[in-house]
Amino acid sequence: MEEVKSTHAGQAVYSNFTLKLYDWWVLEISNSYLWCCPTPILEQHFAAHASKNHLDVGVGTGYFLEKCLASDTKLALMDLNTSSIEAAAARVQHLAPKLYQKDILQPIEGVEKTFDSISINYLLHCLPGPMSHKTQMFEHLAPLLNSGGKVFGSTILGNGIEPNWGARKLMGFYNRKGIFDNAQDSFSELKLALERHFVDVEINLVGLVAVFAAVKK
Repeated sequence: MEEVKSTHAGQAVYSNFTLKLYDWWVLEISNSYLWCCPTPILEQHFAAHASKNHLDVGVGTGYFLEKCLASDTKLALMDLNTSSIEAAAARVQHLAPKLYQKDILQPIEGVEKTFDSISINYLLHCLPGPMSHKTQMFEHLAPLLNSGGKVFGSTILGNGIEPNWGARKLMGFYNRKGIFDNAQDSFSELKLALERHFVDVEINLVGLVAVFAAVKK
């Protein structure tokens, strides 16, 4: 059996330099023309499900936090990458977010409160290993979610989809470099993983992107 890569591989690319390009390259270019899921769709999804007691996991640049959260939101950020968490925290400094540097594939300790919503945008396809391994993150996050709270997010699938030429080439490159590890990630496996830990699971496929939401019983 092939050894699963470290969680560090998929997040290592997010340096201060690449984060400065992220909103333009990913949110403007890649989402529209390669993954075929325009960013406004993800923005609407985020705004529809985020509560005022929120945890964002895999924070990116903090774009959705800045655009979608109410000004009185109690916010926490969780990421393994120091550059990402600092950039996102600076973007929403008016919310004074609590910061947690954690590996989501390990049991989570030291978080002193629970949340009414947890967002996980564009993280799953960067995590290492098969879906059965990477979706352990749902098991680790579920205890942090209040009963009736929502977990929601999005991920780029690599299996059972029909990418255009550019998407196929870029996804192949990202997988070879360890930026993505999603060649076998499928809609059905994501659905099963969510259903193991949550109820009222909803997943929509927009282009190559699975946009999901579920509720803690």
